[in-house]
Amino acid sequence: MTKAVLHTIVAMATVATGLQAQASGPTPLTRSEAVAEALAHNPQLEIAREQTAQARARVTEAAAFPDVDVSADWSGLPHPFQVGSGDASDYGIGLTVPFPQKFLLRDRVASADYRNFQFAYVQLRQLTASNTIQAYDALLVAERHGDDIRGADSLAQDFLRKTQARFDAGLVARIDVVKAQVAVAQAHNLLIANARDITNARAALNRQIGRMLGAPVAPTDSLVVPGALPDLDSLVAVAVVERPEVQGLKAERRGAGAAASLAQQYFLPDLSVGIAKDLAQGSPDTYTFNVGFSVPLFFWNHQRGEVAEARHHERELGAAAVDLAAQVEQEVRAAWAAADAAIKQAAYVRDELLPEAREAYRIVSVNYGLGGASSLDVLSAKSDLLDAQTRYTDALGAANDAVAQLEVAVGSTFTGISDVR
Repeated sequence: MTKAVLHTIVAMATVATGLQAQASGPTPLTRSEAVAEALAHNPQLEIAREQTAQARARVTEAAAFPDVDVSADWSGLPHPFQVGSGDASDYGIGLTVPFPQKFLLRDRVASADYRNFQFAYVQLRQLTASNTIQAYDALLVAERHGDDIRGADSLAQDFLRKTQARFDAGLVARIDVVKAQVAVAQAHNLLIANARDITNARAALNRQIGRMLGAPVAPTDSLVVPGALPDLDSLVAVAVVERPEVQGLKAERRGAGAAASLAQQYFLPDLSVGIAKDLAQGSPDTYTFNVGFSVPLFFWNHQRGEVAEARHHERELGAAAVDLAAQVEQEVRAAWAAADAAIKQAAYVRDELLPEAREAYRIVSVNYGLGGASSLDVLSAKSDLLDAQTRYTDALGAANDAVAQLEVAVGSTFTGISDVR
């Protein structure tokens, strides 16, 4: 079976699976389930896992014992490739043995690189989880906007019925009916745009969790106002220790120290040992034993070359550690301020702006039904209510996104979310 046929079969199976999933309805999905699927199936994480495995293999390569060299030669041949027709031959075996301490130092350098890849993988997992949460919440925001628009559409339909009744009774002008019809049309137009936003948000979430982009999914969690944030200083203290970049840089500095020590070992020679058996016709067998090692006669080349490079690399990483600590603290402080402001804004809209807008619309709507308010008042109050609902939904999404970004900045999960609307 050819590769083309296999690819076709796989593609057909994938499409069939997607159609079956669509036929069976959307898959219920919680935030934690979405994160778990992303961590298991996100392609970027698979790339990072393979890169980490390659770094682990390099640890074995660094500490591996050198291969044995086997040699043979034949002399006195009447023709170049008539092996065995000559009058003498030599068979030898050789081995180059590095100084024992070099094995340990090379292992430390490669192990530090492996640890650095491990921490980079941890960081990518945190970013993937955060991005998945934000994609999940973006879908919730889009769906909640749809609910708000449908509510506004219902209010517009009710207003149109009341206005039509008042027009039939000769209490309002025809322009009021037209305004009510425009409000209904605007709500329908917003619903069309909202359907596009939901489709895009669902595709973004499916990409994060490794599903087909068009696969139906039904988020079962809801948007809530996050609880109070932990103390800023405590988060900074955690971040400067727990951030994967900080731990990865520590591992890299340990590897640089081992590399600097290894560079200083140039005066410890690698020992080459070999033994050969000499065979000659008419003569007894003899053996040749040889030993060789390098002498760093021009030592200044090493001191100004690999040794100087290793020392400067250590200093570079030391300066990078100082800069990284400042960067981490700055990111945590900025993320904490953004999350704190977003939570306060969401709570204010929930507790102050939204109730007032609802009450204002209720009063105007009742007065309009009793003939005591104008159509302009109703339309203005309805617009204010929809704006307040939109602001609240956006504020919820922004608050939850800000908390997710703060967790990435800290390098640890800390939030407890209260289901408060």
